[in-house]
Amino acid sequence: MKITRYCKIDGTNLNADCLKRAAGVLRWGGIVAFPTETVYGLGANAFNAEAVAKVFAAKGRPADNPLIVHIAREGDISCLAREIPSVAYLLMDHFWPGPLTLILPRTEAVPDIVTAGLDTVGIRMPDHPLALALLEKARVPVAAPSANLSGRPSPTTGIEVLRDLAGKADFVIDGGMAKVGVESTVLDLTVNPPLILRPGGISKEELEAVLGEVRLDPALSLQEEGSKLKPKSPGMKYTHYAPKALVTVVMGSTGEKIKTLDRLVREARESGMRVGLLLTEETARACREKVAKPHYLEILGSQYCLETIANRLFGALRRCDRWHLDVVFAEGVKQEGLGLAIMNRLTKAAGHRVLWV
Repeated sequence: MKITRYCKIDGTNLNADCLKRAAGVLRWGGIVAFPTETVYGLGANAFNAEAVAKVFAAKGRPADNPLIVHIAREGDISCLAREIPSVAYLLMDHFWPGPLTLILPRTEAVPDIVTAGLDTVGIRMPDHPLALALLEKARVPVAAPSANLSGRPSPTTGIEVLRDLAGKADFVIDGGMAKVGVESTVLDLTVNPPLILRPGGISKEELEAVLGEVRLDPALSLQEEGSKLKPKSPGMKYTHYAPKALVTVVMGSTGEKIKTLDRLVREARESGMRVGLLLTEETARACREKVAKPHYLEILGSQYCLETIANRLFGALRRCDRWHLDVVFAEGVKQEGLGLAIMNRLTKAAGHRVLWV
């Protein structure tokens, strides 16, 4: 088994010796897990196909699932994209560094393995001091999906990375908890109007305030798992973010949700299953003494503070496994603003099982 070096760094210590060592690992073909503002990434030198292959192997990631390339400076984009429209610079000015990935035509320097053979590449500049410092020191663009085993909830702490990738990654940099908690928004700029392939940390409404019309990829509304189309963005085709338990998303009015949750919890317990609930503060309060007691309850945050729910979501899904749950009922949120990204992750974790009540 590979020895994984682990280093915890204060986000202000940008000259830490382990950052330099991790940058060297990237330059010479190793793979490094590192924090970003969204989730932790598992990265390799984007120009080194053999190194990128190690990322796919460590995660057990399907080869037709493209990677996002991370850069430290806006000027680095010219090495990766052969055509950069003016709208890309407008978006960079407004949202970089930040949780926005731009899909652009790729240069020949980008290996096929990074883009899953597509003629486009996803590029972003992360808004995390350690990520930017690592990229600067490595002096190479870094192809990095989330630092988890494929299909599992994305990690938002360094310890969660170790649980999945100890013995698989060469180096893990622990920079504390990720701020956003869900991955970047992926925006395809090869079409007009621009197309959101994956909702994330930058909302459709925020993009429209800068660009005008922005469309959502029709695949985001599919109710069946998978697609016959080749995915242009991570997260479009395969089941993601799922704990071992069977997850169902529950949507509807508070009163109907309470009655339904009580019935579902009772039925699960009577069947000998361990059951968990993931709820907003408001529903959890309304459920007191009205819903049968689950084996595990996690309050994700207020329905009026979607940032908190997004930040806590993946950690909550991972904790479901530590409680050895069989079934989980998760409360859905309105698909507005950051709620679109939250529901995208929840419905994928549930295999598109959504119960409207």
